[in-house]
Amino acid sequence: MASRATAADLDLIWSEIDDQRIRTVAMLEGLTADQWDHPSLCEGWTVRHVAAHLTLQRQHVPDIVRYLARHPSVLGAVTLNRTIDRTARLQAALPTDEIITRIRAGIGSRRHNSFIAPAGSLSDTLVHAQDMAIPLGIDVDMRPTAAGIAVDHIWATRHGWTGSVFRQLPLDGYHLAATDTDWSVGSGPEITGPAAGLLLLVTGRRAGLALLDGDGAAQLKMEAQPARRHT
Repeated sequence: MASRATAADLDLIWSEIDDQRIRTVAMLEGLTADQWDHPSLCEGWTVRHVAAHLTLQRQHVPDIVRYLARHPSVLGAVTLNRTIDRTARLQAALPTDEIITRIRAGIGSRRHNSFIAPAGSLSDTLVHAQDMAIPLGIDVDMRPTAAGIAVDHIWATRHGWTGSVFRQLPLDGYHLAATDTDWSVGSGPEITGPAAGLLLLVTGRRAGLALLDGDGAAQLKMEAQPARRHT
């Protein structure tokens, strides 16, 4: 959507980003120290690491150059995923209040990372909120319009360089259809449900299956079950 987005489309995207950032900040402000250290849906990351990652959503090329000058160890990360991991760990050393302040500073801003479309920023904002909220048992609703924009963007770009950051699930042989917004794609066994669940699924989060139905969803749920030991 972002590559052909009209001014109205962009207004909607940024409105949805602001809405999610407001609710993410509200959630973070209410967490205990133990909750900040709780494992997230992102493998190897705590809630603090995910929140810290969200402080780096508005970096233009000069910002990146200055960051690398301050943290030259990042240059040794080589791959995109290792770079993201290393920068999140560096940012996680910030005081909790500073992490929240930096996320809050993005509300109302239309800056986004160089080479990332606004729809990509929306996807990142939505999914990472769930990466923190779901393991903590906190309900942070994802609005259907926002989730629909995001899942469409992620699906369209899943084979590009930004898609490499996600653990790709084998979804090409399925028909994915949102029940709360006008979005569907693919053919095969059906995976249906709210766009929020589909967004989690296409970004490699099997936790999204809890929100989804259909024969395709049942197949993926079975594949996720550990093999039984025969005695």
